[in-house]
Amino acid sequence: MSACFFFRYICSDTSLCRYPSTMKNTKIAFLDSATLGDSDLSPIKACGQLICWPTSTPEEALERVSDCEILIINKVKVTAQLIDAAPHLKLICEAATGVNNIDLEHAKHKNIPVLNVAGYSTETVVQTTFMLLLSLAGKLPYFDRHVKSGDYTRSGLFTDMSVSFTELYGKTIGIIGMGHIGSKVAHIATAFGMKVVYFSTSGTSHCKEYPSLSIEELLTISDIVSIHAPLNERTNHLIDADKLKLMKQEAYLINMGRGGIVEEEALAQAVDNGIIAGAGLDVFTEEPLPKNHPFLTMKHPERMLFTPHIGWASTEARIRLVAAIAGNIHSIFG
Repeated sequence: MSACFFFRYICSDTSLCRYPSTMKNTKIAFLDSATLGDSDLSPIKACGQLICWPTSTPEEALERVSDCEILIINKVKVTAQLIDAAPHLKLICEAATGVNNIDLEHAKHKNIPVLNVAGYSTETVVQTTFMLLLSLAGKLPYFDRHVKSGDYTRSGLFTDMSVSFTELYGKTIGIIGMGHIGSKVAHIATAFGMKVVYFSTSGTSHCKEYPSLSIEELLTISDIVSIHAPLNERTNHLIDADKLKLMKQEAYLINMGRGGIVEEEALAQAVDNGIIAGAGLDVFTEEPLPKNHPFLTMKHPERMLFTPHIGWASTEARIRLVAAIAGNIHSIFG
């Protein structure tokens, strides 16, 4: 094998593949299989001798890779020390798209390919984006509680006008990161009758279908700001206290990218103080949230909606992911 590389594999056929009989003794270690929940790992099991650990501490990981040839991880940090602790290692499979948890330079130095998976969760991320947005704009949690609590029954009225909600038609959505996911969000937003603008975090402004704006202009004119960008030196704390002050008071912020893109304490204060109307987040700087996180001690928690980084994890997306990991293994050993 030559240099370290990425193989972005998408498998449309999720049936169990037939792999060469020479692979049956290949030792595969999955160090944090609990991150895939109850996913059927049969396609990976067909590739060799799969041993799964729900979670692994750094110390446990060092012991568990000693005889593996294929290492599968999701969030476990693959350090140079871990790579060196696996003398038979021939392949590292990232059970996700991002590979910032892997020491790529050391893997390259050891001639070990690193294969990730892209595109398996696009539809799920887009769906979760609109789940958060529609719930925020439509005040769904309030109205659901109003009925279930019995307040609706006791009111004597056929409706409830105590809380106003807004429609998306005619509103401007500003998308930060117009990649594959951002483009799909834009397409669906237009079906709601929304106006789309975007900010290119790479500076290329490759999409010509919608206006490309500076981050300041986008924040100023948008009714909804939706983040679909990777975390890097250009996007780290891109949305800080000063940027939040540029937004409309009635605007909502959605973050489906990475937690570090938004300065979280500043966002909590902005929402609590009415600088913006609310926010919906699926990603956080530290996951899970620490007990003392400002999101958990807000004066107005009803203005925020959270999901625990599940935007990638629909049943269908996880089936595609497992099939793609198996396909990545087959690309090297098949």
